[in-house]
Amino acid sequence: MAALAVNMESLHEPSVEEIDAARLAARQFSKLDHGVPISFTPQARKDAKGEGGAKVEPITIPANIFRTMIKMLVEMGNGNAVAVVPVSAELTTQQAADLLNVSRPHLVKLLKERVLPFRMVGTHRKLLAKDVLNHREKFVRDRRDALAKMVELDEELGLIDDESVGSKD
Repeated sequence: MAALAVNMESLHEPSVEEIDAARLAARQFSKLDHGVPISFTPQARKDAKGEGGAKVEPITIPANIFRTMIKMLVEMGNGNAVAVVPVSAELTTQQAADLLNVSRPHLVKLLKERVLPFRMVGTHRKLLAKDVLNHREKFVRDRRDALAKMVELDEELGLIDDESVGSKD
């Protein structure tokens, strides 16, 4: 099993400058996303004397990796801290709880109810990141479905008020 590739405590919210830069980069890169590998040649950095450094080779990024980079920039552009975690990484209960935005005791309750798979390493529970992410995705999907059903029921019962708040009709 892979170790966690990021220290969650070291994450920081992006600054206003980083948010703006990420938004701009995401917009520019999105225009280049045509579902094929992207190739570019970085500019060589000049040293203090104004002379170029080592020869710069062209770089090719597969389309799926390029899209992942764009998604990361979009998240940063929305003001979110971003971390890369391998799906095979093992998480502690606190890391999993942080990822699910729940308390650690609530997560432990879910583990006792066998809602999420885990393994014991000595006295510690370890969860695979992919299992935690799949659970989060299912939770979000279930919540959206429940909200859609509530809206549907409200419409059936005539509880939907189309008037805007504060209208003078």
